[in-house]
Amino acid sequence: MNTDFDRSTMRNFIKAWGQMLLLLSIFFTFPVYAAGEEVAGITTELGTDKAENTAADNPLLDTASEAEVSESPVVISEPPPPPVISGESTNNAQIETTPTPQKDNDIRQRIQGIFSEIEGLQDVNVSVTQGVVTLTGETPNEKKAQQAINLTNRLTDVVTVEDRIDRTLDVQENVTTVYQGLKAQAKNLVKALPLLLVGIVLFALVTWFGSWLSNRNKMWQRLTPNPFVAELLSQTVKVIFIIFGLILALSLIGAETILGTLLGGAGVIGIAVGFAVKDTIENYIASLMLSIRQPFRARDHILINNQEGIVVRLTSRATILMTLDGNQLRIPNAEVFKATILNYTKNSERRFTFELGIDSNDDPLAAIKVGLDAIYTLAFVLDEPKAVAVITNVGDSNIILEFQIWVDQSDTDFSKARSIAIRETKHALENEGFSLPEPIYRLRFNSNLEKAFEHMQANTDSAKSDMTITPTTPKVTNENLNKDNNVDDKDKKQAKARAKLILQGRNADEVLNARPDDKLMEKVEQEIAESSDETDLLDNNSPQE
Repeated sequence: MNTDFDRSTMRNFIKAWGQMLLLLSIFFTFPVYAAGEEVAGITTELGTDKAENTAADNPLLDTASEAEVSESPVVISEPPPPPVISGESTNNAQIETTPTPQKDNDIRQRIQGIFSEIEGLQDVNVSVTQGVVTLTGETPNEKKAQQAINLTNRLTDVVTVEDRIDRTLDVQENVTTVYQGLKAQAKNLVKALPLLLVGIVLFALVTWFGSWLSNRNKMWQRLTPNPFVAELLSQTVKVIFIIFGLILALSLIGAETILGTLLGGAGVIGIAVGFAVKDTIENYIASLMLSIRQPFRARDHILINNQEGIVVRLTSRATILMTLDGNQLRIPNAEVFKATILNYTKNSERRFTFELGIDSNDDPLAAIKVGLDAIYTLAFVLDEPKAVAVITNVGDSNIILEFQIWVDQSDTDFSKARSIAIRETKHALENEGFSLPEPIYRLRFNSNLEKAFEHMQANTDSAKSDMTITPTTPKVTNENLNKDNNVDDKDKKQAKARAKLILQGRNADEVLNARPDDKLMEKVEQEIAESSDETDLLDNNSPQE
């Protein structure tokens, strides 16, 4: 009997001390609350049954406890200032006005239970005071520490999180984590291989069909007569099928989010590449516009910004010309599209001009008639439009005449025709007695210098002198004029006789032939006939500006 009493007494004593210790810890943690409320909370925490058993076993202790509670004064102290939290992370939820130790305990247990199930967070310690969670301990890296903070913030009753976690950066733990992650990904990849293969096959089939459809050149050319637009349309269809196949494949393996990432990355890359290759894009658009407008045809003789030549082809990047020197010239289409284009072939009739000067004493109208008569004897000169000549200037010693002549450049070389016309007009004027004077320069010397030259000329033994002294006021006589004219006529006759003799020699007809050079056109035809990887965008069936 005594033994049972001693055991019951000891058990009641231990329970009483446990209650007192719990009361004291909560009292010092929450000093702003009354002691009576704390006792009620503790009673609820320990359970009604245990409290009743304790009171029944030891009524004296129960009475004493109630007396102590009723007689104890309510201690209310000022709340301590909030701690300075370094590296804190705050939960934005509303904070409760009346916290309880039970909630702090529940928060701590819940967080510890979560951390115990996550690799790398088992060594993180948790303490909770009035909803403020302090995390200490160790994590292998920053990623795990942020994971612990984020998980803690997700609890509804957490006010804020104080981060005091030590990042150990342990090599073995980090390598093990990465290795396990890679191993898990490899296992998932092996499991997904059959589905991945099906997606690749589906993507390949859709892409192949798009390529086959885009290569139906005759079909696209029937849809649009412009070769460049047809090529652009076929390539667009090909790209559409590639994107469609990619969407189907990613949808099959459940990776639609990758498509959004790819499209976003492609958009950013497209903007960067667009700025880098803006000249190429501009050139491509210019090629499209030129293929639609067709400002020239193959074999046209054109002038593009002082670049003259015969058109060979128009590609998606450049306009290819054969220069009059027989060289290939490539001009970017962006430059061609913005340039001033002069097309000589568009109108076969072309006019050339040249100037000749006659003596101021001659009648210019008579000289014009003589020159035009000589010009009309040439076979390449057109009757319509008529050749004309006008007086452009009257100088100190001559009158300038301009002759304007039309030729058909489709069967006449422009440069040769102009050269032959100038020659025939000059000879005709000279044969009719018109002189083509040269500029006259007169030198004036003072009297002392003239006397010195005369003295030097008198003392020389040479019969011929390279210098003739002309007085400042020379006396011109008819005898001197006739003498000079006879010398000029004699020189002209000798020159004409020499030219006549030369022009009677072999191949002289080629000099007087104004036909175009066939060699240049042969080179152009050869260039056009050569196969090229680039599509020729010039089409004779397309409308031309």
